Amino acid sequence: MSTTTEVLKNTAADVEYVAGHKNMLQLIELRWIAVIGQITTIAGAILVFDVRLPLVQMLEVLACLIAFNVASHLRWHEHRPVTNNELFLALLVDVASLTMQLYLSGGTTNPFAFLYLLQVILSAVLLEAWSTWTIVGITLACLAGLSAFAKPLPLPFDHARGISSLYVQGMLICFVLNAALLVVFISRITNTLRGKAAQLADLRQRAAEEEHIVRMGLLASGAAHELGTPLATLSVILGDWKRMREFKENPDLIEEIAEMQAQLKRCKSIVSGILLSAGEARGESAVRTTIRSFMDELVDEWRQSRPVREFAYVNRIEKDRPVAFDSALKQMIDNVLDNALEASPDWVGLEASVEDGTLLLSVTDRGPGFAPGMLSQFGKPYHSTKGRPGGGLGLFLVVNVARTLGGTVSARNLPQGGAEVRLTLPLTSIALENE
Repeated sequence: MSTTTEVLKNTAADVEYVAGHKNMLQLIELRWIAVIGQITTIAGAILVFDVRLPLVQMLEVLACLIAFNVASHLRWHEHRPVTNNELFLALLVDVASLTMQLYLSGGTTNPFAFLYLLQVILSAVLLEAWSTWTIVGITLACLAGLSAFAKPLPLPFDHARGISSLYVQGMLICFVLNAALLVVFISRITNTLRGKAAQLADLRQRAAEEEHIVRMGLLASGAAHELGTPLATLSVILGDWKRMREFKENPDLIEEIAEMQAQLKRCKSIVSGILLSAGEARGESAVRTTIRSFMDELVDEWRQSRPVREFAYVNRIEKDRPVAFDSALKQMIDNVLDNALEASPDWVGLEASVEDGTLLLSVTDRGPGFAPGMLSQFGKPYHSTKGRPGGGLGLFLVVNVARTLGGTVSARNLPQGGAEVRLTLPLTSIALENE
C-alpha cells in the first residue's frame, strides 16, 4: 500500500509540473507578442506620430527581453518541471521590462501603463497567493516610482478632443491589447488548470480504489486461510465415500462424487491462488511459459471446469514468445470469462491476438448485454446487474489488475446482440528478457 501511495503522490506531482510547464510556455509565447507589440509601438510613435523617444535605450531593453525569452525557450522547450518560484521570476522579468520601457517613454503619462494590469491578472491565475500579492506590491511601487522619477511624455493635453486625442487613442489600443490577450491566454490557462484538476481527481479516485483492493486482499487472504481446513476435511470425506461399497455399487453416485471432487479441487486451487497472490510479489510467483501455451492451457482448464455448452476459442497469436504469467493474470482472464458465461450459458467466445507489442483479448457472449448505466460505471465496485451483495467486484479487480500492468479493459454492446469485453496488455509488462 505504501508503494502504491508513493507512486500516486509522484504522479500527482508530475501533473502539477506538467501544468506549470504549459503555463511557462504560455508566458514565453506572450512575451514574443510583447516584443512584436513594443517594436510596432515604438516604430509607430516615432515614424507616424513624430513622438521623440530614446530609441537606443529602448532597443537595448528590448534586446535584453529577447535574449531572456530565447534563453527561456531553450530551457523550457523540453518537458521539465516548473515551480511557482520559476513562474514568479518570469513574471518579475516581464514587470521589470515594462517598467524600464515606461520609464523611457513618459512613465504614468504613457497610456500603456495600464499593461501592469495584465501582469497582475496573470499572476493571480498562475501563482500562489503570496506571489500574487508580491507582484501587486511591486507593480504598485513601480507605478509610484514612475510618477515620481520618469519624464512626462511630450503629448498635448487634448483630452477634450475625445477619440481624436493621441492619449485617448493610446489608451484605447492598450485596452484592446489587454482585453484580447487576457481572453486568449486566460482561456488557455484555465483549460490547463481544468485538465490538471481532472487528472488529480482521477488520481484521488484511483488511490481510493487501490486502498479498497488492499482491504479486500486482506479479507480474502484471511478467508482463504480459514477455508483451507474445511476444504481439506471435505476432500478426505469424499475420498472415503468413493471407496465405500454403498457408493461403489451406484454409478450415478460415483459420478456425482467425482464432480464434487472436481469442484472441490477448483475451490482449493482458488484458495491457493489467493494465498499465493497475498504472500508473494508479482514475479516471485510467476510461471515461465510462452504466450500461446499460456492461453491454450488457460482455455483448456477453464473449459473443463465450467459448464459451458459451446466455447469458441480462436488463437491468432502467430509469433510465440517467452513470457511470465502469475495467478493474478490468470484469475483476471477467468473472471471475464465467468461473467460472460453467467450472461450467456449457451455460448462464450474468446479471441487472442498480438498487435504492435500488445496482447489483445476479446471475450464475447450472446447474452442481454450491458445496461447503459453499467457501461458508464464499468469496472467500478458494487456496480452490477446481478442484484446480489458484492456484485461487480470481479470486473473491478479485472480493471485494476490490468491498469497495474499498464493495460486497459473496455466493454461494449454488440450490434447483433450480446456484449464484448476487450482486454489490452503491453507485452513489455510480462515478457521475459534474454530468453
